[in-house]
Amino acid sequence: MTHPVDAHVGKRIRHRRWLVGMTQQQLAERVGIKFQQIQKYETGANRVSASRLWDIADALDVPVSFFFEGLDADGGQKEPNNVPADLLGDKEALDLIRSYYAIPENQRRRLFELARVLSDVA
Repeated sequence: MTHPVDAHVGKRIRHRRWLVGMTQQQLAERVGIKFQQIQKYETGANRVSASRLWDIADALDVPVSFFFEGLDADGGQKEPNNVPADLLGDKEALDLIRSYYAIPENQRRRLFELARVLSDVA
């Protein structure tokens, strides 16, 4: 049976990989393993060792702690405010995030402020 922490770490690997536009094959090559192993990590079928997680974090340009964000002390997922725990599992949300970061920084800041005002009104 898949441990919830392994499943969470796997999802975070998949989401970060997708967000930076990297394929499983590309990540596997950077880490020095077969892409099938990346598939197993992403589904939580295989547990990621500490040294392998270090290599994956380096390849995806995030700190190792990134993969554990969103977990509570019991290994369950936290739900901030009204945001679903698997927000990054929603392709539309990920497309929105990618599009947001493609906007020049000064315009992105203005869009962020507009979104904040609109969410306060709703």
